[in-house]
Amino acid sequence: MTKIVRLDPLNPDLNVIKEVADIVRNGGLCAFPTETVYGLGADAFNPKAITKVYEVKGRPKDNPLILHIDSLKMFNELTSDVPEIAYMIASKLWPGPITLILKKSNLVPNEVTANLPTVAIRCPAHPIALKLISSLGRPVAAPSANISGKPSPTKAEHVVRDLMGLVDVIIDGGDTFFGIESTIIDLTVNPPVLLRPGPITPEDITRILGIEVIVPPVARGYEEAKVALSPGVKYRHYSPNTPLILIELDNYEDLVKLANIVLNKALELRIKGYNVAVVASSETLNHYRSKGFPVINLGSRNNLFEVAHNLFKALREVDELGVDIALVEGFNDNVGLGIAIMNRLRKAASERLCY
Repeated sequence: MTKIVRLDPLNPDLNVIKEVADIVRNGGLCAFPTETVYGLGADAFNPKAITKVYEVKGRPKDNPLILHIDSLKMFNELTSDVPEIAYMIASKLWPGPITLILKKSNLVPNEVTANLPTVAIRCPAHPIALKLISSLGRPVAAPSANISGKPSPTKAEHVVRDLMGLVDVIIDGGDTFFGIESTIIDLTVNPPVLLRPGPITPEDITRILGIEVIVPPVARGYEEAKVALSPGVKYRHYSPNTPLILIELDNYEDLVKLANIVLNKALELRIKGYNVAVVASSETLNHYRSKGFPVINLGSRNNLFEVAHNLFKALREVDELGVDIALVEGFNDNVGLGIAIMNRLRKAASERLCY
């Protein structure tokens, strides 16, 4: 039976946090909010609990988990041969939505890292997450709190829908802030390589740290990695049950062209007998509504933070509409959070149409 507890995200009840930490300490699983998405947490030093995380999610065993920490002391205990750049990132961007890939120490169980010599590690910027880790007194291993392959949860209701009855406790801390998972960069190579784009963009890293980050095709969602050095690089993710067709353009400045292409495709599918919905930016909503198509609003193209925040919620809403197919507008992946948005959409899509 799953217990649901509601906590103030800014000032959580420490007695409740302690109760949840005790559950985790005794081998239980806890879903908890971070600033990115909800995580499914287990004691990082309990291999049996880690195995349960994989079983509950239906997660492939070669897809490693992220260790969530609350201090540099914990960081040093879990890593080895740490380059100076890692400490620079930690000092400037932690707590925050960036995960580092580093060589692991002997303290880290192989179950956490999928038998790899590296570990994914971050310090979350959320009071509930930090106080949970602090109360537990050890790192929390946590992937996103959803069934593997489905859209990540950005509110407790999503976790309840996916994992009710499968975990010991769900902490309801309201909506998450960013709505997409953390940025992941590999620091075992030089220069660093972006494995998964997230709230902290390559431009942010260069601006804040003066470091250039390599952006391979896998980070844009064009291909899967042969070896999963981190979550989000090898397997299809984020997909609604409804088939999703992503419409991509070379030039997103021409919104009229994009809207017409999406509308014509929707009309073509309607003629063939399909019920179609459109996932679109606020600038083009009425183009589809005028023809009677149900539309899910991602937000304005002038505010990619809003689009990213709404993305997983929108992908879940697609299934709630009960349509046969959904079309989704693409975004420019060369600007800011566009790369993170398109990474998720390319992985979620059943089909991509490029113009």
